[in-house]
Amino acid sequence: MFIFNGHPLSPDSAFTDPATGTQYPANWLRLASPEDRAAIGITEVPDPVPYDQRFYWGPELPKDHTQLVEQWTQQTRTTAGTLLVPTDWVVIREADNGDPVDPALRTLREEIRLACGVKITAICETVDTPELAAYITGADYPVWPNDKPNPPVPPEPAVADGVVLFSNGSTSSGF
Repeated sequence: MFIFNGHPLSPDSAFTDPATGTQYPANWLRLASPEDRAAIGITEVPDPVPYDQRFYWGPELPKDHTQLVEQWTQQTRTTAGTLLVPTDWVVIREADNGDPVDPALRTLREEIRLACGVKITAICETVDTPELAAYITGADYPVWPNDKPNPPVPPEPAVADGVVLFSNGSTSSGF
């Protein structure tokens, strides 16, 4: 990274020397020798160390572990809920009219809930931000059960003479 008058310079941007008013074209930094850059006061420093902004305020400056545990616990619950929502209607249909839920779907839903619990336990057992970051970015956290058959598609209600006939036998004629 190039520094000029205490500010970083982009290698492909034009700039002006405020002391002399000299304007430099966008390709000047790439074409200039180290001596040319040093002659006008440009220094080169190592690029900053990359860091994961989800866990750190800056290099070697971790965010509060307790807040991150709360945030990632909530995010994990949200992800599990998002995975369950597409099949909620099947469970509601069973409660509503007795149509049984496919056992494979019931198993998948339970596996999602169990995976959520395992992930939350692992998050809560971390002792500091680096350990939490290692778990979240590791191989285990992003994996959710999904190798089961796709959920069934809700049946379309039948329409006859402008009246909708639902699968449970009710109609829309009273609406």
